[in-house]
Order: sequence, then structure tokens, then C-alpha cells
Amino acid sequence: QAQLVESGEGLVQPGGSLRLSCVAAGFRFSTYVMRWFRQAPGKERELVAHISAGGSTNYADSVKGRFSVSRDNVKNTVHLQMNSLKPEDTAVYYCNALNRDTRYEYWGQGTQVTVSS
Repeated sequence: QAQLVESGEGLVQPGGSLRLSCVAAGFRFSTYVMRWFRQAPGKERELVAHISAGGSTNYADSVKGRFSVSRDNVKNTVHLQMNSLKPEDTAVYYCNALNRDTRYEYWGQGTQVTVSS
């Protein structure tokens, strides 16, 4: 059974850093695009960052230069390093796995990030 489990939630002051992790199980992790989404209260879910099976990365304009996504295909883990955090980064962050060939897609349960003084 496919599963994504996120960790790293927390409360951080503006300008601070936080690292989210997502551990995958039950599917062939190395063949999937891994993505991080976030959803703030009253807003739609938005794509924050993605990393391809080959390691290419892309970011939303709002987080470019501050967030960094990486993956470890041995440990079946994807990370989101978030620096210079702003109050508007406050949201529930979701890990997502997508296989572009089969269109199989999986979601994590979400982890809360709060940026506040």
C-alpha cells in the first residue's frame, strides 16, 4: 500500500528556517516526480516545489531563492528546506508523488507550518 508520511511541522519566527521531510513506501519512489504543495486557510492548494525523477527542480515564484527541494532515492525520502520564512508561508504543506506515465498519484496527510512572531 502506497504511503507518504511527512514530518517537520512547527512554529518558527519570521526569517527562520524549517526542514520538512516526506518518507515514501509502497511504490517505486525513484520513478516518481515528487512535489510539495501548500494550502493556507481560505486559499486554494498551490504547488510550491517539485523535483523530477532525475533530480531537476522547479519552484513557485513566491519561494524561489528561499526554498530548496531534494530527494534521496536510497532512503525514499524527499525534503523541503525552507529559509527566510515569512508569515505568508504559513500553511499546511503536503507531499505528493506523481508518476507521469501511469498517472498514479499519492498524497501525504499534511504537516502544519506556522510563521509568526
